[in-house]
Amino acid sequence: MSLREKGLPPKRILSGVARSAGCGADAVNADCAIRARGLTRRFGALVAVDRVDLDVPARRVYGFLGPNGSGKSTTIRMLCGLLTPSAGDIEVLGLQIPEQAEALRRHIGYMTQKFSLFEDLTVRENLEFIAAIQGVPKNTTRARIDELIGRYHFADRQKQLAGTLSGGQKQRLALACAVIHEPELLFLDEPTSAVDPESRRDFWEKLFELADIGTTILVSTHLMDEAERCHRLAVIDRGRLVADGTPAALTGALAGRTLLVHADDPRGAQRVVASVPGVLGVAQVGAAVRVLVAAAAAANAAAKIETALAAAGQRAQVAATAPNLEDVFVAVTGADARAADAERAA
Repeated sequence: MSLREKGLPPKRILSGVARSAGCGADAVNADCAIRARGLTRRFGALVAVDRVDLDVPARRVYGFLGPNGSGKSTTIRMLCGLLTPSAGDIEVLGLQIPEQAEALRRHIGYMTQKFSLFEDLTVRENLEFIAAIQGVPKNTTRARIDELIGRYHFADRQKQLAGTLSGGQKQRLALACAVIHEPELLFLDEPTSAVDPESRRDFWEKLFELADIGTTILVSTHLMDEAERCHRLAVIDRGRLVADGTPAALTGALAGRTLLVHADDPRGAQRVVASVPGVLGVAQVGAAVRVLVAAAAAANAAAKIETALAAAGQRAQVAATAPNLEDVFVAVTGADARAADAERAA
């Protein structure tokens, strides 16, 4: 039976969801859908995930931001019970993982980066097949599929072979299949990495619609504009959780550390600025150069940069600018952060 047939509010069929201060700081409802402590996964000598502590608030879109190979996918596979941790404790929707992974699977949806549906089946046939696998009752399957076909804009394409769909349409179909059984929790592993901006925008609107009806969504990405959309965000680098908070809180922590340099020769100015002590990151953005400085150097960074540019014969203006998530990423994963890690380990 579906949640509606049981007379239960959507997405709340498990009552043992843990509460944590880490989940409630920025949310109206402080339930934790996922809690992990000391989560570690080793592959021989390689530590792919290193002592990660995680609190994912229920009914929110929670983002995993990190470069390729940072441990995002491995972490997701452990959280949904597909991979056994080398160490650590996991609780998802009140269930202990991996011990209760089989019970969890009825309440989660999972969508991979690569399109994994049947390309030689039609849109509707794929939905029918996944509905049968997920145990959607036969007497409600037709109505559920009709609902999803309408919601995900497949009314005129339900007889089209999945293999002939565009990239964005394939991702919408994959999402529809992932939620066909009305899961409480949805895992999305870089779901929009190969689609155009308009399709990505539409895809994210669908995610917020799901969150509005009570679905918890954990989505991994390496795209900054997607990370900014999340209610809360974790940054993972080299298997370690290096930052966690709302996008506003993470960028706010860098206040006073970001500058914009307007110069006649942006490329030359970039080389000069990169050599100034205390500069962590330099990137050209159009005709300007964006600069991130260390916290200890923030007070007089603008003056030092102006002096260095003048000495190099560069005509330039230096002004403060608001930090963004790319600055956060550089600050917590760059050389300065790695040197701090090494110092703590010594």
